[in-house]
Amino acid sequence: MTTTWKSGDKKSSNQAPSNNTISGTTLSSWSRQQKLAMIASFAILGLLLAVSACSKQGPKPALVGVSSPAPSSATPAIAVTAANTPTAAASPAPAKKTPKKRPANVTYSDANSGVSFLYPRKFALASGDKAQPQPAAVSMNDAPMNFVQPGGVAVATVALPGGSYPGTDFASAFFNVNVNRSVSEQECSHFAFVDTRNADGESVDAEKVKVGSTDMEMTSDFSANAIKQTETQYYHSYQNGACYEYVLGLGTEGFATEGGIEHVNRDEVFAKLGKILATVKINPVETEHGAEPAIATIAAGKE
Repeated sequence: MTTTWKSGDKKSSNQAPSNNTISGTTLSSWSRQQKLAMIASFAILGLLLAVSACSKQGPKPALVGVSSPAPSSATPAIAVTAANTPTAAASPAPAKKTPKKRPANVTYSDANSGVSFLYPRKFALASGDKAQPQPAAVSMNDAPMNFVQPGGVAVATVALPGGSYPGTDFASAFFNVNVNRSVSEQECSHFAFVDTRNADGESVDAEKVKVGSTDMEMTSDFSANAIKQTETQYYHSYQNGACYEYVLGLGTEGFATEGGIEHVNRDEVFAKLGKILATVKINPVETEHGAEPAIATIAAGKE
């Protein structure tokens, strides 16, 4: 609706409008445009506020994408994971191998004679033709075979280390095994020479003894001079159609009374040799009469 401003004087309707009427119409028209412009301005301002609010509520950009770019392929990621994994967890260190402890005793076995026994590993063993005491203080003649008939064959010799008893007159100690297939069971119970250390100088008869589960005949012998002394014990048993002889020997030097050297404990030495004798076993064999024992085999034994 348009408002018309009129002057105070009345005029006829045919009279042209005055200047005041034109000015009022123009003013009224500008006011309408201004209102529209104002409404449009408010609408634009509201739209800008709405857009600004939406932009503030939108998701924030990931920081990972800025500070740490994603790997280009799966392989580098696997490599990084493996690098960060402790080596011990990925590949455990192999367990340290503990050296196997060797048994203190060794088993000697001769298939031909059937003889087997245990002896300390630190002792020296000789078999066959070399089965004789090696130390100088005790030679082959110091401990001869004690069969009543010839035909004896040496099977094996075990000797104690030379320095087993330092500070004493100890020279050597040995354990011999001999076999004779030329004697009968009755002859095996006798010896070519026997102990003659009784007060009258007469020989002493052999003694019956039991070693383990085996019955044996036993005698001893002693020889001495200013340089060396030899004491031996002989044991006979008849098995497998042959006479088996076991010799326990001790050799000493003749300087025990000089320079503070003491006598070795003979009972202790013979006790060590007796332990070897106690382990002797005779296995059944089939051997031609008079055949020599074959080279023996040595295997680890139990204590």
